Amino acid sequence: MWASQRAASNFTEIKNLLVSAQYTVRVAAVTSRGIGNWSDSKSITTIKGKVIPPPDIHIDSYSENSLSFTLSMDNDIKVNGYVVNLFWAFDSHKQEKRTLNFQGSMLSHKVGNLTAHTAYEISAWAKTDLGDSPLAFEHVTTKGVRPPAPSLKAKAINQTAVECTWTGPRNVVYGIFYATSFLDLYRNPKSLTTSLHNKTVIVSRDEQYLFLVRVVVPYEGPSSDYVVVKMIPDSRLPPRHLHAVHITKTSAVLKWESPYDSPDQDLLYAIAVKDLIRKSDRSYKVKSCNSTVEYTLNKLEPGGKYHIIVQLGNMSKDSNIKITTVSLSAPDALKIITENDHVLLFWKSLALKEKYFNESRGYEIHMFDSAMNITAYLGNTTDNFFKISNLKLGHNYTFTVQARCLFGSQICGEPAVLLYDDLGS
Repeated sequence: MWASQRAASNFTEIKNLLVSAQYTVRVAAVTSRGIGNWSDSKSITTIKGKVIPPPDIHIDSYSENSLSFTLSMDNDIKVNGYVVNLFWAFDSHKQEKRTLNFQGSMLSHKVGNLTAHTAYEISAWAKTDLGDSPLAFEHVTTKGVRPPAPSLKAKAINQTAVECTWTGPRNVVYGIFYATSFLDLYRNPKSLTTSLHNKTVIVSRDEQYLFLVRVVVPYEGPSSDYVVVKMIPDSRLPPRHLHAVHITKTSAVLKWESPYDSPDQDLLYAIAVKDLIRKSDRSYKVKSCNSTVEYTLNKLEPGGKYHIIVQLGNMSKDSNIKITTVSLSAPDALKIITENDHVLLFWKSLALKEKYFNESRGYEIHMFDSAMNITAYLGNTTDNFFKISNLKLGHNYTFTVQARCLFGSQICGEPAVLLYDDLGS
């Protein structure tokens, strides 16, 4: 049977025990929120006039990642073995413990896998024929510099997969620990190990998880801050594998897969098109129950840049891509005519082959001088010819003509190129 008594401090005296009887003692904290966890149980045999002393702990040596100690007892006490607890804490919220059990009356042991510049408390008691001895304590701070805690990022990428990435020391083994509650995270977490700085973890769907990562080999390092990840339900998944099948000057054929396989009803997709140059937005909607969906965007601008976002109509997570439409083609039949003090460039109107080109936009002309290794902007025109003066003898020139660039040269046509090297020949 169990009996209990309360103590206002961290020690108490138990009286009126029977002689030559074995008792088991354990302790728990009592707070306004209830009773805490029970300590390890200790067995005590009451023998009149016989007191079991605590063992002696002698620290033989210690380094950055290990320590050696020796345990011993008075010769007149028969010792069957020892229990040693190693305590440490990287923050004020959680104390960590490693328990070691040994047989024999005198013991020397080396503990490895420790962390540099970390304070450790060693507590030990002896197991004897008369019961367990009182605790003995020693304190050691390992040498070196404590390694930093990893910095963890984690996000759900579908219903059952979490992508974890982190920064931290290299050439070590990391442990990824996860659970659905704080209690399980610190007492009984699920775990994986890797020597990389990223890992995809498979979990159960429709749950919320807590993740943390720490070095586990060659030392047990400080853990990262925990990260909360809520798994994505089917109705909030993004469309999969969004890509552009075909892109022209003014259109783009988009293709994607449904968020999950074989939808049993029509899914409403919202498509947002953001013009990255003109800074304008437009949106479309499409319904489909197919596993693969195809949609054509029209009325785009040649040479334009667009950010396309596709998501379910309930504003789920999105898939997005950026595309650049095909630029206006180069003018045809670029030719040069030499006059006494100038040259004339001629070309065919782009409007003859580009229905999206308006002559009012005009053309711009550039020149590259290979002798001087310089490129110059010569000007623009709405005509189909351009006069160039002040060319130098013995210089080779490359002329380009293209549809005039818009929005600070963000939208340009393809250039027609002409090499001119007759001067001085």
